[in-house]
Amino acid sequence: MAVHEPAHRSPAPPSSRDAAPVPDGTRPGRAVALAALRLLTGFVFLWAFLDKTFGLGYATPSGKGWIDGGSPTKGFLSGVAVGPMESTFHDWAGAGWADWLFMLGLLGVGAAVTAGVALRPAAVAGTAMMALMWVAEWPPAQHLSDGTPSMSTNPFVDYHVLYAAALVALAALGAGAAWGLGRAWGRLPIVRDHAWLR
Repeated sequence: MAVHEPAHRSPAPPSSRDAAPVPDGTRPGRAVALAALRLLTGFVFLWAFLDKTFGLGYATPSGKGWIDGGSPTKGFLSGVAVGPMESTFHDWAGAGWADWLFMLGLLGVGAAVTAGVALRPAAVAGTAMMALMWVAEWPPAQHLSDGTPSMSTNPFVDYHVLYAAALVALAALGAGAAWGLGRAWGRLPIVRDHAWLR
């Protein structure tokens, strides 16, 4: 009697039930990560607005808030000690128009980003604010105007650049839908007709 070896068969392809799960960072994970980044970034702007308005004792001492007659721009802009716009910022320090623009910018960007609406205009306004603040601190300088070390740790990228990049990324990726009002905002007729308002 001959002994036959079993024929080699190729294994059946695994069914979708048997397949190992593939990590998917593109849908739920991405939405949650973008929502978290959006909320944290929005809170940075909102907190600055609240602290400067009410003098909560962090960057703005108690009793020195905007509602107490303090100027939200005077301390920072009058302290600019380096860069090509040093004298211009000194001239702007404490000016009523500068205070109002700065505070409206903080509130508008913070509220829009936190809510997930008008992310494109918020990214433009927030990036402009961060660019001006970057110029005011002038990280490329190793020394201040009086010759003392500037304490700059990186000549190009600082937190202002990172906040601006986060704002642009959030707007570009339409990050207002998850944990935000972005979908409802996008359905408004004026927003549907003018995509730059998204």
